[in-house]
Amino acid sequence: MITFRFTSFLLSAAAALFAAGCQSTSAGSSATASAPAKPAIPAPAHHIELGMQAWTLNRGTFAEAVEKTAKLGVRYMQAYPRQKIGGGIDGTMVPTMDAATRAKVLALLKSNGVTLTSFGVVRAANEEEWRQIFAFAKDMGLRDIAVEPAKNTWGEVFPILDKLSQEYGVAVTIHNHPNPNNPPADVVAALKPYGKHLGICGDTGHWARSGFDPIECLRAAESRLISLHFKDLTQIAKPANDVPWGTGASNAAGQIAELRRQNFKGIAYIEYEHRTPQLEAEVARSVEFFRRAEKASDADLIAGRVLPANYTHDAADFNRAGLGKKSARWATPVPLLGKDLANAEFKPGAWVWESDALVSKNGGNLWTKESYGDFALTTEFKCDAGSNSGIFIRASDTENWLHNAIEVQILQGPAKDDKHLAGAIFDCLAPKAAIEITPGQWHTMTIIARANRLQVILDQQIIIEMNLELWKQAGKNPDGTPNKFQKAYKDMARAGKIGLQDHGTPIAFRNLIIERL
Repeated sequence: MITFRFTSFLLSAAAALFAAGCQSTSAGSSATASAPAKPAIPAPAHHIELGMQAWTLNRGTFAEAVEKTAKLGVRYMQAYPRQKIGGGIDGTMVPTMDAATRAKVLALLKSNGVTLTSFGVVRAANEEEWRQIFAFAKDMGLRDIAVEPAKNTWGEVFPILDKLSQEYGVAVTIHNHPNPNNPPADVVAALKPYGKHLGICGDTGHWARSGFDPIECLRAAESRLISLHFKDLTQIAKPANDVPWGTGASNAAGQIAELRRQNFKGIAYIEYEHRTPQLEAEVARSVEFFRRAEKASDADLIAGRVLPANYTHDAADFNRAGLGKKSARWATPVPLLGKDLANAEFKPGAWVWESDALVSKNGGNLWTKESYGDFALTTEFKCDAGSNSGIFIRASDTENWLHNAIEVQILQGPAKDDKHLAGAIFDCLAPKAAIEITPGQWHTMTIIARANRLQVILDQQIIIEMNLELWKQAGKNPDGTPNKFQKAYKDMARAGKIGLQDHGTPIAFRNLIIERL
């Protein structure tokens, strides 16, 4: 019943923004690490309440879930139907439990300093069953119940929920599962005839699994958002699973910033559905990230400068022994190219190390010997006035690379076509912002590739978020403009070599760090 992206240790598909400012070192490099970015402005006073959906801890009893919730410093819970109660209390968490059992459950909660605030996701066949649920909710002192009636029954069910919500003084929140997943705008429209006691329990993970951007969905739900199941997933698509907040594709920091913008007064419930052996540790990391995010400024949240637990701004930490081994699903970032260039193919003398920088001598492109599918690549580059270069990814043919590789553009100076600006997916997608590339200055770029999704971060700004599936025709972009490629980008290889382009103008790279996702 309970389902982006945070996933990898160094970077993630959206929260990896901090790595764009990292001064990481290649093997044998002597580059100096930069200090962590400081908050631009003080964090606002607005506080978002954090809760626990008991489904996160469904392998144990409700009593065990309460105890573990309390140990995390989380003080609110949403129960789900039919979980075994435990703790010396017979029965399961159902609205039909008798008064004595209800009293014991409330005493259990009180002894742990936890308040039961919600129950769901629940469904009922008729008004009598709904009334039983509302009576239970009122008796337990709940703020709301989370429900999910089928969309084709809304016209019949919503008037019943409206009436009973007002009668019992318990709010109703409409939850969303995928397949189908009702867009929040549809729910908002359907709730228009009713008061604000009927609202939305937005599941940001299920939105992501359905291909919806969680932040856009939060915006669409703003007028009715009462609570949410907060998640960070491996990708904005299916299949996807939960990862520690701040390390996935769902932009957890951006979600928090959006809730803050809305002055959200409800509860964000932790709902972690990935059945990983590291479940409790990953949930604890999620709570820690949330607490860090609470203290951050809006600017730092939006820019992705809030670090998840065990992340670093310090380049010296990138290759520290054992880095990333605290979770079995996190890999260790490594240099893409060492000083021996053993992972590189190029014409002799075409690329050379000069101190800590890999410099083109205008002898052709450099390609990795290894292939990479889903990855996060961070590098710094430096060019002269008028320099033109790029980074190729997933090249399936390095001889005919133009039509068999995706190029992330590097350009100093203006371009006649915005799709040729620095950071663009060359000839296909313009960056969201034009970042000035200063001759002789190091700039930092992060490229994140995960299945059909690409993200480019240039100098700490997310400037590209691309869904390759939208490029359905060869030689044509989704906006109708032409491109020069003989292959539709949706059909480009999902794994291949990485290349550094020699375009006949000065270009240098350093601190090339890659992590397989």
